[in-house]
Amino acid sequence: MAETQAAKRLREYETIFLVKPDLTDDNVDKLKERVRGIVDREGGKVLRFTVWGKKKTLFPVAKQPRAIYVHASYLGGSKLVAEIERNLKNLDEVTRYISVKKADEVDPDTRPVLEDLKLAGDVEETRPGAPADREGGFRGDGGEEAVGESEEESSEEA
Repeated sequence: MAETQAAKRLREYETIFLVKPDLTDDNVDKLKERVRGIVDREGGKVLRFTVWGKKKTLFPVAKQPRAIYVHASYLGGSKLVAEIERNLKNLDEVTRYISVKKADEVDPDTRPVLEDLKLAGDVEETRPGAPADREGGFRGDGGEEAVGESEEESSEEA
């Protein structure tokens, strides 16, 4: 009986992988379904997929300054993680990945499956110093000139 209880206990992992920024939402969904299929085939349980959206990376990855971030949280064994990483390594669309163990001996029945999330990511950037970036109190918005004129008027009156 102890063996059956131990067999039901799994580890909780999360994998974050970066996808090329020019991929469409449908292609990202296909990648998610591929990972979901691997987890199901290997006897694991997918808890949640979260697409963080297109974000700027710290340094260019695969000669791209931005990437689509995808976060997967799942339950399984160490062989499952190796299989997921092996598949991600073979995909041209995936540029980077990392897997982390979050917890040992988790009962799969206590962890609910949550719905997938899709976040907006970063707003597309314009060139630095563009007028859209200068709203609200920066030099050249007109509010500072009015302050300067009132100081000149007060010094002329004195």
